[in-house]
Amino acid sequence: MTFAIETKGLTRRFGQICAVDALDLQVERGKFYGFLGPNGAGKSTTIKMLTGLLAPTTGTINILGENVLTDSKAREIKRRIGVVPENLALFDNLTAREYLTFIGRMYLLPLPTVRERCQELLTMMSLENEEKKLTLEYSHGMKKKLALAGALISNPDLLFLDEPFEGVDAIASRVLRDILRRCVERGATVFLTSHVLEIVEKLCTEVGVIAKGKLVYQGSMQEVRASGTLEETFIKAVGGEEHESQKLSWLES
Repeated sequence: MTFAIETKGLTRRFGQICAVDALDLQVERGKFYGFLGPNGAGKSTTIKMLTGLLAPTTGTINILGENVLTDSKAREIKRRIGVVPENLALFDNLTAREYLTFIGRMYLLPLPTVRERCQELLTMMSLENEEKKLTLEYSHGMKKKLALAGALISNPDLLFLDEPFEGVDAIASRVLRDILRRCVERGATVFLTSHVLEIVEKLCTEVGVIAKGKLVYQGSMQEVRASGTLEETFIKAVGGEEHESQKLSWLES
């Protein structure tokens, strides 16, 4: 069995705070993996380590079969992944085409290929009529679509998405879902974090749940459905039942 992502004992500390605690992840290639957890559980920190933006305190990371903690392999692997970070990290004073061209060239794609893919991506994301605008002027949903276009332009083998559906309207959400399904159908692996459990339940084939930095559940969506809903599995895994009985006194009188 080959894994797109495999970690052993992955840990990240910030002073006395352990944000990610001995995480053992195994994500098979060609899967749509949903990485879930409450706010502050360690999801974004994990993605930053997996994508090379943050060094782990201890542990190992293998991406697409290579140890990315060795300098000789890190650059090669980064050419094969796409990332939509939580904060998007767009360049405000570029147009969408300029941004995508910059990203494509950073991946060392030939300029004719970049131009062709730029046009296709702008059309697919319904951004072709917004070319005179700087990304500074874009709505939140438009920025999300542009960030995903940038992550897709290199035709990655592995796609990391940190809350891609947050603040996105229903139409844009459907476009993004369709694109991601096509990515998986052609053999790519998608690693997704999201608080929208309905979307995760529709899209993902595998799920993992992290709470207080620890992996508390990992299994297939088939296993989740056999025991109930994803929401029920998630709440049980993170110990959310204890909050269900809590009430506000002034709403009970």
